[in-house]
Amino acid sequence: MYLGEFIQKLETIAPPALAEEFDCGRIGLILEGTANIETVACALDATPHVAEMAAELGVDALVVHHPAFWAPMHGICGRNADIARPLLAQNINLYAMHTNFDHADGGINDALADVLGLTDRVKGSLEIVGTMTKSFPEIAEILGCGLRVWGDVSEVTRLAVAGGSAFDWELIEEAAELGAEAYLASELKYNIARESPIPCIEATHYALEAPGMRALAQREGWIFIEDIPETSLIP
Repeated sequence: MYLGEFIQKLETIAPPALAEEFDCGRIGLILEGTANIETVACALDATPHVAEMAAELGVDALVVHHPAFWAPMHGICGRNADIARPLLAQNINLYAMHTNFDHADGGINDALADVLGLTDRVKGSLEIVGTMTKSFPEIAEILGCGLRVWGDVSEVTRLAVAGGSAFDWELIEEAAELGAEAYLASELKYNIARESPIPCIEATHYALEAPGMRALAQREGWIFIEDIPETSLIP
């Protein structure tokens, strides 16, 4: 497949028009490599480790969720160079689909709802509300991380889920209006937790969004490169 055709395919999967305004200039083709695409790797983040693994695998393209280079650059140094160097050396294309893939059908949030077994789903602006078929300990096991809970979730049956940093006041209110009894996302701020109309449940950013990229890789026959951040809890 030629690069242009590959990009058209990716834009069908995650239409750029679905992206939030702050993603302007940060998604799509980030590094241009070979014009012929045969093998593709996929990851949540374009970290130095992921870039090295893509180079070792000899793929033609690396598709990631988070934009690799967020701030404008006047030079490529340090960590940015560690990401770009192996990709450029092996002529590997780098493509990012961020908030457009959050909103896309079959994207980050659909995959999260799938892996957590939510049924009878209703979609909000970003979040998905569904009936729980798993307990919270089972959800923690599926995600592979602990859950920090603000509020009483002992009677919760309808759960809202949103991948990534999605503890937004308007999204939580919308989820509650759609019947959610609790809200699961990552990177919870204190004031949001204190004022939320429903309990807030916090997981890690990686745990909530990696399922979407794993599912994409499985559907497309791509190689998924895992790079789980090392985290721990000190009691």
